[in-house]
Amino acid sequence: MALSISRRVLRSFGSLSGFGRCGDSSSHIIQSFRASHDFCGHVSGDCLFSAESSSFIKGAVSSLAHRRISTSNVTSESTDGPFPSDLLSAKNVATPQREIGLYQDLVIPVTNFHNEDKGLMVLAGDVFDVPIRKDIIHRVVRWQLAKRQQGTHSTKTISEVSGTGRKPYRQKGTGRARHGTLRGPQFRGGAVMHGPKPRSHAFKLNKKVRRLGLKIALSARAAEGKACLSLSLNLCLYLLVFEDLEVPTHKTKNIVNYVIEMENTKKLLVVDGGPINEKLKLATQNLHYVNLLPSIGLNVYSILQHDTLVMSRDAVNKIVERMHTPIKR
Repeated sequence: MALSISRRVLRSFGSLSGFGRCGDSSSHIIQSFRASHDFCGHVSGDCLFSAESSSFIKGAVSSLAHRRISTSNVTSESTDGPFPSDLLSAKNVATPQREIGLYQDLVIPVTNFHNEDKGLMVLAGDVFDVPIRKDIIHRVVRWQLAKRQQGTHSTKTISEVSGTGRKPYRQKGTGRARHGTLRGPQFRGGAVMHGPKPRSHAFKLNKKVRRLGLKIALSARAAEGKACLSLSLNLCLYLLVFEDLEVPTHKTKNIVNYVIEMENTKKLLVVDGGPINEKLKLATQNLHYVNLLPSIGLNVYSILQHDTLVMSRDAVNKIVERMHTPIKR
């Protein structure tokens, strides 16, 4: 049984010189093959070797392949062998950016207003790492804006407008147009035809679509680093969570300083799990760019209107619990 080897494989043997002790090991390999085996073709064609040499060639090719797919990064601290220090990498390997929408759980640090380490927290991947869909966001925002319209617009019809119902002049003989009332829409102070009346602008949107919209908004903030869930830290992480939203005092200047420390923050949305802390409410009531919400009131439109989202640990737990609650049909 013979093994066919192309010229490309023969050229690749040159890269195996580092495995041997001699610098010209590739030439020794080819010379040994020429000495022990007869070529069955020309130089321009493929070369055939006997079955005895196939095991050696397979071993060399497998070692070459193993060398090419190796992904380990050897450093001077990770080996005790005779590797030269100038050939070892002293730099840290940069991890690639996280791919969005894979439903992967996110591990994030927990802190507070005093910049203290409060441990770690795992965010559910089915809430904070769902695929981004702009069409779902558009549907949910339209539903929210339509539902919150007051719908109190009203105009008067011909029966509601003030005025007499007497015919202004006789039907014929005046040379003017025929009219039966002065309350018509063509007269000043008259009625409005087909005008708006008080009504509800709300339309139906499935609960699973509304729930998906909130998940997408949270995932978008997490993916772009805007769900910083923190007021005092400015780290390059996907999410930061506060242990609680307790503030030492109700002074507004403290919240202003926290917001100034956060770069590229124009509007801030603070979400707590339960009732808003009274001190925090007093500290932010005069700041038009800081808004407070309980977790039950968190919605897609509010998230999109604020470029930074701040959440407490309790708020995250309650939102995840709400997203995991089965929909009642």
